[in-house]
Amino acid sequence: MEATIVCIDNSEWTRSGDYAPTRFQAQADAVNLLAGAKTQAHPENTVGVLTMAGKTPRVLVTPTPDLGKVLNCMTDIDVEPECNLAASVQIAQLALKHRQNKMQRQRIVIFVGSPVAEDKETLVKIAKKLKKNSVAVDVVSFGCEAENEEKLEAFHAAVNSNGNSNLVTVPAGPVLSDVLISSPIFQGEGGGGYGFGGGGGGGGEGFEFGVDPNIDPDLALALRVSLEEERARQDAAAAAGATAGPATVPGAEPAAAAAPPAAGAADGMDLDEDALLQQALAMSMQMDGADAASAPSAVAPAAPAAPAPGGGDMDVEDEELRMALALSIQDAVPDGEKKEDAK
Repeated sequence: MEATIVCIDNSEWTRSGDYAPTRFQAQADAVNLLAGAKTQAHPENTVGVLTMAGKTPRVLVTPTPDLGKVLNCMTDIDVEPECNLAASVQIAQLALKHRQNKMQRQRIVIFVGSPVAEDKETLVKIAKKLKKNSVAVDVVSFGCEAENEEKLEAFHAAVNSNGNSNLVTVPAGPVLSDVLISSPIFQGEGGGGYGFGGGGGGGGEGFEFGVDPNIDPDLALALRVSLEEERARQDAAAAAGATAGPATVPGAEPAAAAAPPAAGAADGMDLDEDALLQQALAMSMQMDGADAASAPSAVAPAAPAAPAPGGGDMDVEDEELRMALALSIQDAVPDGEKKEDAK
C-alpha cells in the first residue's frame, strides 16, 4: 500500500497546444488515469493532489482513497504564472509525513511541463532529503524536456534508491497518458503494474485496467482497444476453423426437407422409416446375390410404401415387412440345401 501526492504543473506554459488538446488537459487526463489505477490497485492506497504554480503551492486534496475527490478537484484548477518546484516538493513531503496510515510507503509524482527555475544544486539537495526520509519520486517531463533534462536527471539520480524512483520523458506528438501507461510509473516498483501490465490485467479490484468504467467509460474503452483487437483476431481464427464443421449441414438439409413429402400426414415419419427399412432389406438381398426374378419381387412391396397416405393401415406395412423377410429366407434356404446335398 502506498500514499501518493501528485504535483501538477498549472503554469502558463501548460496552455500550449503541442500536446493534444493542450499540455494542461493532457496532464489532467494522465493524472486521472494514474489516480484511478493507484486507488483501484489496493483498497488502502491513497492519492492527493497539489498545484505547483501561483503565489504558493496548494494542496487541493490530501491523500485519500476516494477517487471521486481527486477527479472533482481536477476540474477546478486555475492556470497561474510560474511553478515553484522546490517549495512544491517540500510541501508534498510534509503532507505525506502527516498521512494517517504510517504503514503506507511514500511517493511523489511530479509533472513538469515548464522550465525549471531552480538550479541543479538546489534540486539535488532536496532530492537527498527525500531519499533520507524514504520518499520515492516519479518525474514526468514533457513540453520542455530538452531544457530540463540536465536538472531533472541530476534530481532523479540523487533521489533514486534501489530503483524506487523514475524519470519519464515524453516528447510532443503521442498522447501523454498512452505513453505513461507503459512506463515504469504505471508498472510499479516490482513491474506488476496497477492493472495495466500486459494482457489485460485485473489489478483494479474487478475493473479492467484499474479504471471503473462507470466513472470514466471513455477512458476504460480506450485502454481496452488493444485487448479487443486481439480478441477479434482470435474470434476470426476460430470462425475460420469452424467453417469445416458446419459445411456438412447444408448437405443434410435437402434430405431433411425431402422427408416430409414422403411422410404425408401426422404419422408420415414412422411410415417413411418403415419404407426406408424395407428398401434397405431389398438392397441387402440384392447384394447377397439373389436371383434376378426375386430382386424385383423384393423391391415391389417397398415401392408403394413411400407415398403411403398418413391414414394408411399399419398392418399393411407390417405385412410387407414380413414378406420381405420371407423372401430373404427363401433365398438363403436353397444354398443350405445345396450344401447338405453335396455332403
